[in-house]
Amino acid sequence: MTDFTRRTTLAALGSALAAPALIHATPATAKAKMMGPVRPTHFRFPLGDFEVTTIFDGAVTLNGPHPIFGEDQFPDDVADLAAAHNLPSDKMEIGFTVTLVNTGSELILFDTGNDGTARPTAGKLRARMAEAGYKPSDVDIVVLTHFHGDHIGGMMVDGKPAFPNARYVTTAKEYDHWVGQEHALTMKNVVPFAEEMTFIRSGGSVVSGIDPVAANGHTPGHTVYHVESAGKRLLITADTANHFIASLERPDWHVKFDMDKEGAAASRKKVFGMLAADGIPFIGYHMPYPSVGYVSDNGMGGFTYTAASYQLFL
Repeated sequence: MTDFTRRTTLAALGSALAAPALIHATPATAKAKMMGPVRPTHFRFPLGDFEVTTIFDGAVTLNGPHPIFGEDQFPDDVADLAAAHNLPSDKMEIGFTVTLVNTGSELILFDTGNDGTARPTAGKLRARMAEAGYKPSDVDIVVLTHFHGDHIGGMMVDGKPAFPNARYVTTAKEYDHWVGQEHALTMKNVVPFAEEMTFIRSGGSVVSGIDPVAANGHTPGHTVYHVESAGKRLLITADTANHFIASLERPDWHVKFDMDKEGAAASRKKVFGMLAADGIPFIGYHMPYPSVGYVSDNGMGGFTYTAASYQLFL
């Protein structure tokens, strides 16, 4: 192509691009509709020879973090901590995350979520199990970390067992406390399973590789569970810490829902101190979904939370 021809071609192309009359645009006749917010409802990863799935049972929005978290602190101090982490100081979300562990021979459910009739924004466990590929009848063992309503609320559906083939595991200390109080939900949802209940003790195991660790304080018999397979480890921490900032960065701060405030603080420091030292992941029932993460010592008597990412899949 000669210089003259090249210049002529480029000039013609430039004129065409610059002339609006030569572009026949068709006006848009429709726009994509707003779909609304969406979030994942199940998350699955390998742990050695086991397979672990977290399931989002739902969430509630509450005022806070103060006074639920930092109940014994000045409101401004709690607000400042929230603001430092880009969180609002007047509203918070508390989510509910249930854990399934498939050992290859047993499917084990840790806690049962909420009663959806009492808490319409939660209580979605069985439907979301179906989305994750499980039927309620697949569950072999239900482990109850403690007896607060958001953990035992899903044990019954329409007066029938929600997990019809399961046996149940908890601690005698937790069972005796709530039955002794004749706690209404315990009497309705837990006591009917007394004959299928195994009371686990320190040194015992749910199954091989899944062992209890006492973490009392939140409730009298609150228990967390150490899971290990093929050298891979995980801790299911239940309600040891209920807020990923307030309860971890300030483990001494009192929490409204902890029955023994000082005992719960001591358990937070013990459990998360071990996790930080060993560098192993944990699943926290009220951590931001999918509720799997790590902690490190923040050098100020507390811990920094980091959500898990690809390391679980390597």
